[in-house]
Amino acid sequence: MSPRRRATSAQSRAPWLLLAPFLLLFVLTFVIPIAAALGQSFTTIDRAGLFGEDGVTSRFAGVENYARALADSGFIDSIGRMLLFGVVQVPVMIVLCTALALLLESASARWPQFFRGAYFMPYGVPGVIATIMWSFFYVPGLSPLLDITAALGIEIDPLGTDMVLWSIANIVTWTYTGYNMLIVVAQLKAIPSDVYEAARIDGAGPWRLAWSVQLPLIRPALVLTTVFSIIGTLQLFTEPRLLQMVAPSIDNAYTPNLSAYTNAFEFNEYGIAAAQAVIIALAAFVLSYAFLTFTNRRTKR
Repeated sequence: MSPRRRATSAQSRAPWLLLAPFLLLFVLTFVIPIAAALGQSFTTIDRAGLFGEDGVTSRFAGVENYARALADSGFIDSIGRMLLFGVVQVPVMIVLCTALALLLESASARWPQFFRGAYFMPYGVPGVIATIMWSFFYVPGLSPLLDITAALGIEIDPLGTDMVLWSIANIVTWTYTGYNMLIVVAQLKAIPSDVYEAARIDGAGPWRLAWSVQLPLIRPALVLTTVFSIIGTLQLFTEPRLLQMVAPSIDNAYTPNLSAYTNAFEFNEYGIAAAQAVIIALAAFVLSYAFLTFTNRRTKR
């Protein structure tokens, strides 16, 4: 082989050698688990005896697990509950994080780095700790906020059937608004200074600058944060799981992920749990794709 061919061959292999560690990790932690879950969703386990003491066999179940998952009214209700959650909570969080980013990046902002770090800090608190902390504000007798509202003659039950979903939404909004804000801030910092100068020369004030210049240019960041929030809504698990201990209104199928967890680790119905996980993933894909299609059409118009 000539030196030129050897050099060309080495150059063609170099990118794959550099990518090999990532590709290996990606296959082990992403591709294989997804393939295993997909395969598990088409199998079922038959147990002989009361607890399977006489033998356990696995067989191909076709779409039986999917049929049982879709026939579960609790699972279907949980999907509808998360859709309602997303319709209300996601827009509120996106508007809030956008407003914070615009305020912190405005010319008149004071101590922007301090407040940026303060708003991002809740994201650094683990979800378990955040939920436990907020539960103290939700439990009557422990919450100083509820004591104040009761003294004012206002009775509030944050863990009641009608309010517990929005109590969870409050925890999620408190945790992730700062994270989404930093994504928007990064997009704002990418706007060339010439654009601001041209707008100011044309007489644009702070409000006009934000509405006509900044908001259109940070659209990619807003789309990205919204897609992340849609996916995160269907993955909601930690907050309702922990609040179960103090909120009887949260059952084992309150969210889709909680329903799948219950089937897998409490009822040992791994096939049904895998089918539910696949349905959740498909729902997240469909909703994200629909949102991206809608935003792309509006952009073309």
